[in-house]
Amino acid sequence: MEQPRRPYDLDRLTDVALRVFAERGFDGASMDDVARAAGITKAAIYHHVSSKEALLERGLRRALEALFALLEEPGARDGRPIERLRYVVRRVVQLAIDVLPELTVLVRVRGNSPTERAALERRRRFDGAVAAIVREAQAAGEFDPALDAALFVRLAFGMCNSIVEWYRPGGRLTPDALADAAVKFVFEGTRS
Repeated sequence: MEQPRRPYDLDRLTDVALRVFAERGFDGASMDDVARAAGITKAAIYHHVSSKEALLERGLRRALEALFALLEEPGARDGRPIERLRYVVRRVVQLAIDVLPELTVLVRVRGNSPTERAALERRRRFDGAVAAIVREAQAAGEFDPALDAALFVRLAFGMCNSIVEWYRPGGRLTPDALADAAVKFVFEGTRS
């Protein structure tokens, strides 16, 4: 016996839209693509949202809320600055896996719309908060003072963000193994 399909709510519709945007790119995806992936009509989507841009805004908000929430976790707030910084890098890797569609879409925005520009601005604020932790670590003598804090954040997160392009759940790398490797690489390089 076929199970009845659950009705879509805005959160489930956003989940589907994010998967479509991650696969096709936001500009390359249409509301028809989202409707087809959801198994509903385009008119049913418009019952929940006014536009494709509204779905993008919801997805970007999810990604940014997850990033800013990690800064409020005890590991990011308490302890030595270098340990807090390691914690943040680890958690960014874990979030890249936990909220893969959301972060995929966030990483790919280019500022082509007001929604994208607002998301980029919030992302810059997140990067700035992490750069402040780098400067604290530098002041504490725990981090090379010659490195530019903002540059370090861009390079470290550039590596972390690339995960959304190649990571596939269920592969040989567990999320913890990937987070361990990223932290080791960022803070120790390739030294054995």
